Amino acid sequence: MPKWKEGDRVRVVVRKVTEEDRKKNRYFDHMAGLVGSVQNVYSDTEIAVKIDTETLSDVTADVHKTATQRMRDKFVNSISEEQKKSLTKEELEFGAHYVLLVQAADLEKE
Repeated sequence: MPKWKEGDRVRVVVRKVTEEDRKKNRYFDHMAGLVGSVQNVYSDTEIAVKIDTETLSDVTADVHKTATQRMRDKFVNSISEEQKKSLTKEELEFGAHYVLLVQAADLEKE
């Protein structure tokens, strides 16, 4: 099993979800085949992967887009008009990362 390091390009393996996965919330169908970069290595078994959003399924991408819009709206509604004026368009329309905590055994090199 490879030792992962930050920045490694990886793919989540495609496999069936087991009863153990369900009990421990370790692997879900929507994770299969996603591609991204190792963001953080918490242990030999737990790896945070920043997923490339273009590899998301249509449903997952739509959920991510909706969640990002809600975060933007909440942020904009929590700051004053003066603060809004000091921010750029890019800062107001920030993007959100899609990060998954994945078991090392469920990753392969991209």
